[in-house]
Amino acid sequence: MKISINSPSYKRAWGVDILKYLPECRIWVSEEEAQEYSDKNPAANIIPVDPKHQGTKTRILNHILDVELNRDLDAVAILDDDIAYFGYHENKKRMKMPPEMFRIWLEKYTVLAMDLGVHFWGVNLNQDKQSYREYTPFSMTSTIGGPFGVHIDHPLRYDDRMPTKDDYDMSLQQLNRYRRVLRLNKFFYVAKQGGSGTGQKGGCTIGRNVSNEIEQNRRLMKKWGSNIVKFDFNPRSHSSKKIRNFDINPVVNVPIRGV
Repeated sequence: MKISINSPSYKRAWGVDILKYLPECRIWVSEEEAQEYSDKNPAANIIPVDPKHQGTKTRILNHILDVELNRDLDAVAILDDDIAYFGYHENKKRMKMPPEMFRIWLEKYTVLAMDLGVHFWGVNLNQDKQSYREYTPFSMTSTIGGPFGVHIDHPLRYDDRMPTKDDYDMSLQQLNRYRRVLRLNKFFYVAKQGGSGTGQKGGCTIGRNVSNEIEQNRRLMKKWGSNIVKFDFNPRSHSSKKIRNFDINPVVNVPIRGV
């Protein structure tokens, strides 16, 4: 099975975490940064792109899809560059997926997605054991998180109007068109995701702030309707370090019957 593994990166040549776990991952960077990335990651496959495809995460994601989905491939996997590893829950234990198993795992569930008529699949957004429902090994109407997604032969593209809510919008696009996605609830990724409490720099952390997140949620709500996208005012979302009366990520209620 032919699946390309890709990761967009921006101003993070010094710390491409995904290469430590998956050295085969192709790193897409602006031509202006390509030499620095190559110097700091000499064994990596660095893909230089025209700077016009940078500026927002959605632009580079769409460029990768435009290029890769037009190649003779079965699927295109896109990962965040700050993913440290993939894990899963088994026998009441939290396990780390060995890097050598990733390709086998990727192909196995891409085949499952194809058999189910799914064009977009991913894993659990939360690594907490409480988020893994043993009685529901996979979901078909749940959001697929941006740090990892596998695309299979579809024409949909990320909406550049909401570059920090691109994953929610892509999931809704997929559900609207194909009526299903595939999310593996047993599996998860470990990533810094925006750098909260980690000191993460570069990537989409540049220019990301609460007011921008609120605006992105509003745009998502305007596009899909307030019955589907809502602000999360649940107290469970409060941060112990910075108290807020809302979560920066929305609540999505998909009006499609199923798991």
